[in-house]
Amino acid sequence: MPTPLKLLPLLRGSRFTFPLASLAALGMFVISESSYQQATARFAELGTQGTARITIQTLWRSLTDAETGQRGYLLTSRKEYLKPYEVAQVQVAKSLAWLNEYYSAEPETQALMSQVQKAADNKLAELAETNRLHDEGKEQAWRELVLSNIGAEQMDAVRSNSEKLLAHETLKVNEGRKSVLQTLMINRIGVTAMAALSLLALFMYLRQTTALVRLREEQRRVAQAERDQFELEVVRRTGQLTDLARHLQSVREDERNHLARELHDELGALLTAAKLDVARLKSRLGTLTPEVAERIQHLTDGLNSGIALKRRIIEDLRPSSLSNLGLVAALEILVREWAERTEIEVDSDFQPVQLRPSGELTVYRLVQEALTNTAKYAKASEVQVRLAAEDGQVLVTVRDNGIGFDVEAPHSSAHGLLGMRYRLETEGGTLVLKSSKGGGTVIEAHLPESS
Repeated sequence: MPTPLKLLPLLRGSRFTFPLASLAALGMFVISESSYQQATARFAELGTQGTARITIQTLWRSLTDAETGQRGYLLTSRKEYLKPYEVAQVQVAKSLAWLNEYYSAEPETQALMSQVQKAADNKLAELAETNRLHDEGKEQAWRELVLSNIGAEQMDAVRSNSEKLLAHETLKVNEGRKSVLQTLMINRIGVTAMAALSLLALFMYLRQTTALVRLREEQRRVAQAERDQFELEVVRRTGQLTDLARHLQSVREDERNHLARELHDELGALLTAAKLDVARLKSRLGTLTPEVAERIQHLTDGLNSGIALKRRIIEDLRPSSLSNLGLVAALEILVREWAERTEIEVDSDFQPVQLRPSGELTVYRLVQEALTNTAKYAKASEVQVRLAAEDGQVLVTVRDNGIGFDVEAPHSSAHGLLGMRYRLETEGGTLVLKSSKGGGTVIEAHLPESS
């Protein structure tokens, strides 16, 4: 008799190989499908049988709950004890309806189900009659009915018949399990054969996909290298932009200093000379008519206003108080003058801190920009400004009680806030903006304290 190994060369070159393989595959499919259908049907029956067991137990438990609720009502006369009694009545009716429909197709259990139905109805009737006698005030009657063995007999009847139904369902479940095990055994043989074929197919698939895996790994490596290069480029460009921002800030301050010097030297000299000329002219005219005196006084007041405006513009361009008096004094002057111009109440608290000159200028410009935005947009009645040092960090806080805004939405002061953020970053600091509509605005800046 030829062995399977000797048959392989014969089958490999035979014209019946493909038809036999197709027939074997068809037979395996038929066996698998048949096993599946049988197992599915059995599982459905097992599910229904499990539901029947649960429904029988629910019927038993519901009758017990109804009796418990009724006993509580009889003892306390409190209506809330009737709720579990009424709920249990509804559940008993549902369980009996389902069981009657389920056992209608089984003649051998119909008589047993009829006994369960009768005992349950009698038990519910006994509970209802007891409640009626209690509600009518016939205490002796309902007590005698409760003390009789009628309810206990009906409950025993329900319990014993329910146990018989459960035993019947247990027998059917065991038979169903045996059938499922037989079906699974048949299917197991087919699955084993398919597993062998699947292993062969998997082996071929792995051989064919090895090249694809290598190609994907190479593509991933190239993509990672490109991503690393891109990140390095981003870091380099970010450094360049930071340096450019620092340079632009320096150029801007230099231009402001130059313009402030020009205003102080040229315009200051012109205004001072004009004021001296007016004073000399007034002294040489002698007695003046009221109209001429008024005109000269108006001219003097205009020159004084121009000189004051010149000083304020120069202070905005180049705060001389910062270099002459220090950061704390410069901020106090800035806040006081701003409060006088805007008539907004300011609560300030400035503590001495250690910062480089560029850092002090950054803090000054930050407070100046924040107060300017508050005056333009916040509609605030009170502003708090704080300067302090905490754990090696300089903390600057500007808080107002204005209308606030949505920090995520575009707004007109975005460029000023963005400029503050970049300016702080060039000094190694950070800016935190907190605001909500109707909740005011808080600007917090953190800078490293210099040694």
